Amino acid sequence: MKKILSFCFLLFTLLPLLSYTQDTKLSLGNDFITSLLVEKNYNRAYTFFDESVKSKISEALLKETVERLEMQLGKFKSVIETNKEKEICSYYSDFEKMKLDIRIAFNEKSKIIGFFFVPHKEFKTQQSLGKEYTIKSNDIDLKGTLLIPESGNLKKLVLFVHGSGPNDRDETIFENKPFKDIAESLFANGIASYRFDKRTYTNPESFSDKSTIDDEVTNDVLNIVKYFKSNSQFSDYEIIVLGHSLGAFLLPRIATRSNQISKIILLAGNARPLDVLIQEQLDYLYLLNPSNKMKAEREKINQQITNLHSKSFHLNTTKDNLPLDLSAPYWKSILDYKPLKDIQKVNIPTLIVQGERDYQVTMKDFELWKSGVKHNKKAKCISYPGLNHLFMIGTSPSTPQEYGIKGTVDTKVIKDIIVANR
Repeated sequence: MKKILSFCFLLFTLLPLLSYTQDTKLSLGNDFITSLLVEKNYNRAYTFFDESVKSKISEALLKETVERLEMQLGKFKSVIETNKEKEICSYYSDFEKMKLDIRIAFNEKSKIIGFFFVPHKEFKTQQSLGKEYTIKSNDIDLKGTLLIPESGNLKKLVLFVHGSGPNDRDETIFENKPFKDIAESLFANGIASYRFDKRTYTNPESFSDKSTIDDEVTNDVLNIVKYFKSNSQFSDYEIIVLGHSLGAFLLPRIATRSNQISKIILLAGNARPLDVLIQEQLDYLYLLNPSNKMKAEREKINQQITNLHSKSFHLNTTKDNLPLDLSAPYWKSILDYKPLKDIQKVNIPTLIVQGERDYQVTMKDFELWKSGVKHNKKAKCISYPGLNHLFMIGTSPSTPQEYGIKGTVDTKVIKDIIVANR
């Protein structure tokens, strides 16, 4: 469990495998999956089974099953979505070669009596405002939600850009949907928006070991901007691009490559290189949980970061020698990008916001952004006491656990975004 925290949250993202959901059985299922598929702790995983199951399967057979599973599906990466129907918990899971559901059945004593892999089942989701809208970007269709105010339309359209990882259009983290919160509030105030499912969410095969940050994010955003400006229905709209975390990190790059963007909004974007944040986050998580496993994870990541900055690093350096199992071309694209230089080239209105309780992207980054835009009279920087990486309120130091608690984006943040778009 602790190992997966260090990976998923270092990616800003937001698609963590956590055991902190409010439902006990969902939580137990997460723990079981982590023990079995991440930590390979077969002895611990075996303890989750009811005696009726233990009589039919041994620890050795459990280990053999996982090994055969990895031969077919590749290694387990993360849980994308969790759902529950009666006593069966469903974990939509991303493996290297495909995505499917891990379904776990519990008895009344919260012991596992069934454990199986099946094709993904779509569960009914909460109704959202807006309509389905698809935009083609190079080789794939990007599916999203378009929200156009029926009255009081200010002719402004906000395009949402996600954080790292395979995010959906709402940037869903458990029950939290920060992009949906913001978009529907904008809609109520006469501002249109488009939020889409990221290509790494719908088309993971399009992201390869040769892919870069442009392949993951930049190119799709630029294509969407071009689409709206060339569409007669939207050609007279102002295009505002709002990025969160990695999306905010890349906004200076995106803005300097298009003259069709009217404003940019950076939410909790890192101004420093990703590897610097990785080390900081690991140190923070280690303080929260000073375990031997976390210590070993820190040492491993630190060595991989050393490899990244060594003279021996090249485009064929293998992923296992680099942080977060990301390829050398991807890391090179990160290292080559200088956001603080690009932000100085941006002369359009810019809003930079930061939660002061955010441990993933900290006030150090916020101060660097402030310095970077000090000559841009159209730039504004605002920080918010008590808000975390999702811009949700709390009082104690921020932890990964709180992302599993349902909340909404703070109204002060949404108000400032609305004001910036008027």
